[in-house]
Amino acid sequence: MLDVDLTDRRVGTRRLDERTERLFIGGKGVGAKILYDELKPRLDPLDPKNLLVFSTGPLTGTAAPSSGRWAVVTKSPLTGLFLDSQVGGFVGAQIKLAGYDAIVIRGAADSPVFLKVEDDKVEIASAEDLWGKGCLETERTLKARLGNEFKVGSIGPAGERLVRYACITFDLFRQAGRGGAGAVMGSKRLKALAVRGTKRLGYAEPEEFKEACRKAREMIRAHPFTPTRRRYGTPVWINPVNEAGLLPTRNFQSGVFEQAEQISGETMRERIVVRDGACFNCILPCWKHSRFSIPGKQDLELVGPEYETLALMGSNCGVGSLEAVAYANLLCDDLGLDTISTGAAIAFAVECGERKLLSEDQAMGLRLSFGEAETEFGLIRLIAQRRGLGGVLAEGVQNAARVIGKDSEAFAPHVKGMEVPGYDPRGAFGMGLAYATCDRGACHQRAWTVRAEIQGGLGDRFSVEGRPKFVKETQDERAMCFSLVLCDFMPLEVSSFVELLNTAAGFELTEPEYLRSGERIWNLTRAFNVREGASRPDDRLPSRFTEEPLPSGPATGQRVTAAMLDAMLDEYYALRGWTPDGVPTREKMEELDLLDVWRTMGGHS
Repeated sequence: MLDVDLTDRRVGTRRLDERTERLFIGGKGVGAKILYDELKPRLDPLDPKNLLVFSTGPLTGTAAPSSGRWAVVTKSPLTGLFLDSQVGGFVGAQIKLAGYDAIVIRGAADSPVFLKVEDDKVEIASAEDLWGKGCLETERTLKARLGNEFKVGSIGPAGERLVRYACITFDLFRQAGRGGAGAVMGSKRLKALAVRGTKRLGYAEPEEFKEACRKAREMIRAHPFTPTRRRYGTPVWINPVNEAGLLPTRNFQSGVFEQAEQISGETMRERIVVRDGACFNCILPCWKHSRFSIPGKQDLELVGPEYETLALMGSNCGVGSLEAVAYANLLCDDLGLDTISTGAAIAFAVECGERKLLSEDQAMGLRLSFGEAETEFGLIRLIAQRRGLGGVLAEGVQNAARVIGKDSEAFAPHVKGMEVPGYDPRGAFGMGLAYATCDRGACHQRAWTVRAEIQGGLGDRFSVEGRPKFVKETQDERAMCFSLVLCDFMPLEVSSFVELLNTAAGFELTEPEYLRSGERIWNLTRAFNVREGASRPDDRLPSRFTEEPLPSGPATGQRVTAAMLDAMLDEYYALRGWTPDGVPTREKMEELDLLDVWRTMGGHS
């Protein structure tokens, strides 16, 4: 591990202990353990004592397919809880090839800096000339200065101004998006990371690992969904989700967007996609390099938009122009903003405007109506600048609703302070439980129930039966995938993950032991949140989803009532071996070899 103290401008290395390696694997798991052990409870996430952990996994940078993935781990400025943000691209592989499994950033510099890592040569260098610049210019400037071999991650003006959902932009168009890792980086006055690695990786069982990689690649190629994923990427889900009636529309007032086809993956492929691309060592090129124009701006380029951006900045804002959503995406990438939270914040502000809860002065000359692309562009800039209404929205919708008042909290879509992503849980009840129980707030990645629910894999679509078990088991399995780290889009079986891990890194895990490791990591992050004061009352959904039925589409009349959510939570907690208040029990933590964590987490008798 590379340990960097920005306050003292000191750099050193240290090794993880064998127990941590064995129990928490890498990526999310190791990052979470470092955070739990070293962070003082109830610490302000923007305090210099907060840690920012760039954590790779045992498969990052290896020959395993999709091994470009890694994790950014910290305490979230948006939620005050645990945060891991999974990232693709090339930076993670370079960290690993430079010889580090993790980089831990602590303290805060007294002036803007960037961290340059070139194998064993590590330098904390001035970034005063970069402060104030966008992510795209920052990366291009550093590459011109250091060489294209360096891979770069940086924050934009949003991170510098501590917007609570500021992201870190890597490789120009890959983000550690959710939860505000960019604001933590900004609080440390760390403008960028530039890394180059030239070392070779060794494998515990080279020939066996090579064979495991071959079988994994064949499994991916043979999967029936692979050709579709390659052609359209994540935007392929716009039409199916809209047809199922759960596409976020006009601040989740509806699940059906009449202009969905105009922002669909198929339309995107036909109109703006010019070529495909992929992360480090991936055979499934889901990047969609796009070229587009909007009035007054010609020949703009972007990788994306992805599904979540199309949903939150498109349908959820009532914007049916593909080019407008792409430009909003480009603005966010450059300014350093999470497109999910930004789109949700804009949609919330627009509904406040349409309900006449904001004055003309508060609207700052913007027309707060759904479908206004120029309003969307203007609010993105105001949020990044923290000006006027943008400064209110920069705090997240939970805090914005408290400031605006007038019962606006009733339609502020968040869980634990994190804005809800691109699936309305009234059309997929399992997503309601997944959002409510996710360790970082409303999140679609930790347990994505949508396909199983709308395509019949969980039986009756409008039932809660089977959802708690599905969500619990998926969360455990994904916790391990995000600790290896491999891409969550890869259609691989648990047996493949286990074989890749064992042969690459010398583990001897069986499939049940592998899944038990995921359960251990999930309980660790729950313990972190319990120590921060979270419990069952925080595992809730916004009243828009519990009290307002969907008005149209296949899910017309559906909602996730408080009673339904309570029933799912009761079953989910029981399956996890937690108390009725959602706190891991001594027995469960001892079973998972986490008794030391149980003793320090609080929340128990």
